[in-house]
Amino acid sequence: MYSPPQFEEKDETVLRALIEAHPLGLLISTAGSEALANPVPFLVSVSGGATTLRAHLSKANPQWRHIRDGAQVLVVFQGAESYVTPSWYQSKAEHGKVVPTWNYAMVQARGAATVHEGAEWLGPQVSELTDRQEAQRPEAWKVTDAPEKFVAAQLRGIVGIEIAVTELSGKWKVSQNRPEADRRGVQAGLAAQGDAAMAELVGRYGGQKNDKVTP
Repeated sequence: MYSPPQFEEKDETVLRALIEAHPLGLLISTAGSEALANPVPFLVSVSGGATTLRAHLSKANPQWRHIRDGAQVLVVFQGAESYVTPSWYQSKAEHGKVVPTWNYAMVQARGAATVHEGAEWLGPQVSELTDRQEAQRPEAWKVTDAPEKFVAAQLRGIVGIEIAVTELSGKWKVSQNRPEADRRGVQAGLAAQGDAAMAELVGRYGGQKNDKVTP
């Protein structure tokens, strides 16, 4: 990923937080001259300093066959993103030499993939993924709410994907390269149109004080 130094985010705690907040990653793999990409919800965990991603695919999806032998894969997680109009820049009024851009926060994970078949691995993965997404609901649904035989049949139709992450990189392009007055204009403009997440990132990464933390 092309990432000028001012946009690099190297804190792995921050990178994993974005994955947890935006778990639908784009799983990318290649086999010969063919490239495949599928959106897949992931779980991220860390043990002994090593990051692992876990997910599952339908057996009807050919991608798992491409990666079953420990192939290298790339997973892209997209966080907050927003169009930035030059109309928000003070420098537009000063000299007019400005252009539109796009702000975004992104994490890319690379590593070797392992394929898992069998309920002993898939059952806990599916349950944990479900529990995390249902946690804030007043009446959280659990996998055990469905009939046991039905769940068993569903598990037979999927395969697990486990990725031992060897490279975790982040790019937070949030107006750090603009003068302070321009950054303040971008933050105010985003806030005015209701984009609180990106407004907060522009303020935080631009050196302005803000206690909120939003990946």
